[in-house]
Amino acid sequence: MNFFRGVMGGQAAGPQPTEAETIQKLCDRVASSTLLEDRRDAVRALKSLSKKYRMEVGTQAMDHLINILQTDRSDSEILGYALDTLYNIICNDEEEEQDEAAQKQADDLGAQFTEKFVQDPEHVTLLLTMLEEFDFHVRWPGVKLLTALLKNQGVQVQGIILVSPMGVSRLMDLLADSREVIRNDGLLLLQQLTKSNAAIQKIVAFENAFERLLDIITEEGSSDGGIVVEDCLLLLLNLLKNNSSNQNFFKEGSYIQRMKPWFEVGDDNSGWSAQKVTNLHLMLQLVRVMVSPVNSPGATASCQKSMYQCGLLQQLCTILMATGVPADILTETINTVSEVIRGSQVNQDYFASVNAPSNPPRPAIVVLLISMVNDRQPFVLRCAVLYCFQCFLYKNQKGQGEIVATLLPSTIDANSISAGQLLCGGLFSPDSLSNWCAAVALAHALQDNLTQKEQLLRVQLATSLGKPPVSLLQQCTNILSQGDKIARRGSKVQTRVGLLMLLCTWISNCPIAVTHFLHNQENVPFLTAQISENLGEDERLVQGLCALLLGICIYYNDNSLENYTKEKLKQLIEKRIGKENFVEKLGFITKHELYSRAAQKPQPVFPSPEQMLFDHEFTKLIKELEGVITKAVHKSSEEEKKEEEVKKTLEQHDNIVTQYKELIREQDAQIQELKEQVKSMSSQNEQMQATVTQQLSQIQQHKDQYNILKLKLGKENQSQSNSQGDGSQLNGLQTEELTQLREEVEELRKQHTLLQTQLGDKDALINTLRSQTAESSAGGSENTELLKELEALRSQVQSQSAEINQMKTERQELLRRAEAATSDAVPSSDGSLDAAKMAELESRLAAQTTETERLKEEAKKSSEGRAELEQQLASATSTVAILQTEKAKLQTEVQESKKEQDDLLMLLADQDQKIHSLKQRLKDLGETVEDEDDLDARDQTDDDEEDEDED
Repeated sequence: MNFFRGVMGGQAAGPQPTEAETIQKLCDRVASSTLLEDRRDAVRALKSLSKKYRMEVGTQAMDHLINILQTDRSDSEILGYALDTLYNIICNDEEEEQDEAAQKQADDLGAQFTEKFVQDPEHVTLLLTMLEEFDFHVRWPGVKLLTALLKNQGVQVQGIILVSPMGVSRLMDLLADSREVIRNDGLLLLQQLTKSNAAIQKIVAFENAFERLLDIITEEGSSDGGIVVEDCLLLLLNLLKNNSSNQNFFKEGSYIQRMKPWFEVGDDNSGWSAQKVTNLHLMLQLVRVMVSPVNSPGATASCQKSMYQCGLLQQLCTILMATGVPADILTETINTVSEVIRGSQVNQDYFASVNAPSNPPRPAIVVLLISMVNDRQPFVLRCAVLYCFQCFLYKNQKGQGEIVATLLPSTIDANSISAGQLLCGGLFSPDSLSNWCAAVALAHALQDNLTQKEQLLRVQLATSLGKPPVSLLQQCTNILSQGDKIARRGSKVQTRVGLLMLLCTWISNCPIAVTHFLHNQENVPFLTAQISENLGEDERLVQGLCALLLGICIYYNDNSLENYTKEKLKQLIEKRIGKENFVEKLGFITKHELYSRAAQKPQPVFPSPEQMLFDHEFTKLIKELEGVITKAVHKSSEEEKKEEEVKKTLEQHDNIVTQYKELIREQDAQIQELKEQVKSMSSQNEQMQATVTQQLSQIQQHKDQYNILKLKLGKENQSQSNSQGDGSQLNGLQTEELTQLREEVEELRKQHTLLQTQLGDKDALINTLRSQTAESSAGGSENTELLKELEALRSQVQSQSAEINQMKTERQELLRRAEAATSDAVPSSDGSLDAAKMAELESRLAAQTTETERLKEEAKKSSEGRAELEQQLASATSTVAILQTEKAKLQTEVQESKKEQDDLLMLLADQDQKIHSLKQRLKDLGETVEDEDDLDARDQTDDDEEDEDED
């Protein structure tokens, strides 16, 4: 311990050891001491020397300190000293009094020690395990050490952590630490960890980072919070910037809605702290990251929609129109609103409806334009307003029409300031920056909108009292080419560049505007004079834009002016300028440094007003027109004629294709209508099926009634047979009674014949039902049962006929016996019969008479029963006829339905054939059409959707 007192404490006798010797002795003590206390004291001493003698401690003690981390895991105090020492020798914290050279040397030293530490990936893995220790004296220095390693060797350390099991998850646990100092340093660690590494950014995001960070921001007071809120916002920016996966996860997690409360500001906005300004600036940047123009259009549109629906856009517009907001926050808010509304029709319409809280209320667009054309406003604010106006008009033809309409004579209101008046005022202002901004803003009102280009030709300007008004196009060219005072204003390169960009945008793809421009006899000579002169570096850009303007006059010329046809303009270029010189001047535009800078992104960001020369959308126009203008200048008249013919042919083909497309649309509509008809017929078919089912139930009821009638008929036939059997036993009949019996037999014979006829009719009906049963499957089983029942009825009728024949035979026998008895009684009339025999005959006659009366009664009853049977048979016959009629009606309806379906199928087949022929013709014309598989797939999808709707 005396050694440590010599190192750490008072003076000792004799020569003092050098720093290197002291550090060496301490390292030996760390390596060789067996007592934990001795090693701990030695490490504490190294910690105290590590800041002042950073290089010596790092060179000699790093390996021993790493060994301490591996071996003395049980003692948190020595682990804390070792981690602090490693942090001191690796960290590159800047000191106030260090000069640049010393700081660079310190940075190099930290990088060397970091490289030595991470040579073995196990060292970083060991450090990650240290972070699992809950002890404050271990966890906090471990977080700081890992942060320093990431600052010095970020890519290498990120790779080690990425492949380490649960490496990122361990670091995310730091955000849940209840000790704020560890949580806050954990935020700094995650900031370094997520820099420029998309894989780690995704892992951190899916470890619920968004939820935790937004909770921390809310707990700390949102925009009124301190440095912790700033660290959270910086980490969120790291996770979301240029990471489409995390942006989509952020949107799908409904985290955009949680950003709205950040921008709630009160009426009193004075006295904002610097930290609040910083926090709100980062929050606005976070919104811009989600709707940045560099993102995919679909993702940007989705985020813009969410921001409008949750009220975030409305909140930003409130800040935009509030008073007392710091200038840099107002500028960033304007830029943020610009990108939230860019290309979104709904958001653009809402922005157009926002009014400033003034008396009377003015549209926000007008208020912003007032700031843009005011030369006393800050340069960055004017650029932001221009960007906002450009985003408002981007893909917004409705907004473009509203801006141009404020310039037309019929809509000008003398009592209020309109956007068009402000743009014209800025266009002809003495301030060159206002000229440029107004020209670019007006050009965006004409971008890709032929209608507004033609409408703007109607705008008339009153230059001075007593002089007739001139068109806006003429006034712009006058600034470039005429007048002493106006020429002096136009002598500034910025003003001339802005006007030339406006003219190029205006007349491009608008032959009418080209004709108006060429109609002024002074324009073409001015352009050729400008291009042919040898001027300075700044003027070469103006020459290039003049060449572009003249080239547009050639390319979009419809040859309506005889003096300025395409061919004459090309001859003029060849004589006055030279084709090669013309192409060289034209190509100078794209070689300009400021052109390349403006082409990078839509937002106009310039270091100084003098460098504000090119607009982003105009660079696209130059890129599109440079090649075609060069070709147009070099082409001969014959080639142009051929191109015109080809163009006309293509237009004709386009018209034909358009007609076919319309025809296909009509056929699609017809097909859809036919599908609806098929659907309707299907429902009708289902109704008919239900009707058939109902009819079958009625047929079943009739069958039941028929069975009841059949049972009754069988009983009556049986009683009739019994009565006939009794009658056949009579032995004697009187002549008169026999005559009556003959008549009755004849009557029965007639009835038998009638029944035979009816039986033949029933046979014919049975045969008809058999044929109908073979043709129609519906109701077949019911017809078969009815046929069986009719067969049974037929057999009963035949049985009854047999019984009648038997009764006839018996009666004939009785008649024969009666005649024989009469012939026997004639010879005995002479009186040979005695009285007894005569009495016997009379008794027999009386008995026979009685029997005859009884037989007559039974025959009468049998006739009545037979009549009743015939009535029941007629009723059954009528029932069968009704059923047959109903069945025939149903069959007719089924046949009509089948016929309608066949006609529909024929129509569909004809339609498919027409569509196939039209597709083939479209393919022959070079159009891309859907294959039959795609159409089948689409039809299948439609059918599935219809089935789901029906379900």
